[in-house]
Amino acid sequence: MTSHSAADTEQLARASFFKRLLAMIYDTLVAIAVAMCAAMVLIITMVILLKNGVLSLQGFTEPAELIQASTGYKAFIQLWVALWVAGFFLWFWKKGGQTIGMRAWRLRIYSTTETPVTWSRLVLRLIFSLGGAGTLLVLFDFKHRLALQDRVAHTEVLQLSAQANHHKSW
Repeated sequence: MTSHSAADTEQLARASFFKRLLAMIYDTLVAIAVAMCAAMVLIITMVILLKNGVLSLQGFTEPAELIQASTGYKAFIQLWVALWVAGFFLWFWKKGGQTIGMRAWRLRIYSTTETPVTWSRLVLRLIFSLGGAGTLLVLFDFKHRLALQDRVAHTEVLQLSAQANHHKSW
């Protein structure tokens, strides 16, 4: 995602809490699908490795029993899924400034500084979104309509026109 000048964004309004909430609901559904696919791929891989003796069954008769009983395997699966979900948000934010839900509701992330939004700023944005709770700050920030993650990462979420949201204008 590139930096945009003040002239590019000054005519666009910052996104309302309601629009952000709608985009978050949409993105949550997509993130759940990403999580399910990531978990399925890893679990199937683990079952194949356990069934073929590449990994030890540790005395269990079935891979599912071991995976359910093992804190390590469950933690690994959860970490794997979390990385994929985080990657979903980070990749879309970096490549186009929009997730799928943000695109549907014509929202886009822009830098509030003259520098482009970096991967590290996007990671900060993801962490300080607090699973969406950081967006609640928009309800109390009448003047600026910035969420916690926007303040920390020096970004803003703007409401695009239908023309500005069209992929050909990227």
